[in-house]
Amino acid sequence: MREQESFWVYILRCADGSYYTGRTRNLSRRVSEHDAGAVRGYTHSRHPVILVYSQEFTTAYQANEAERRIKGWSRAKKGALIAGDFDLLRHLSRCRNRTSHKHR
Repeated sequence: MREQESFWVYILRCADGSYYTGRTRNLSRRVSEHDAGAVRGYTHSRHPVILVYSQEFTTAYQANEAERRIKGWSRAKKGALIAGDFDLLRHLSRCRNRTSHKHR
């Protein structure tokens, strides 16, 4: 699939060590814009940035849902995704689900 036909969700590690999650149709251009400080918002004063994770989707809906879901994750869970540690990712998901059930 060519990049122009794709939808991407990405995570950047900012200069201050924080993570930024976004979505785009043109991954390389968007990362360059963030890195140059050309994007107003969170990354504007936190560049340079490094692309640490990206995932390609075939529809805008899929990318939007993935971005929304990842933005709600803890730093630890994002770190597990970036590292490709899916066992830890599952564990962190179960831990949060158990905790949220206790408070109901």
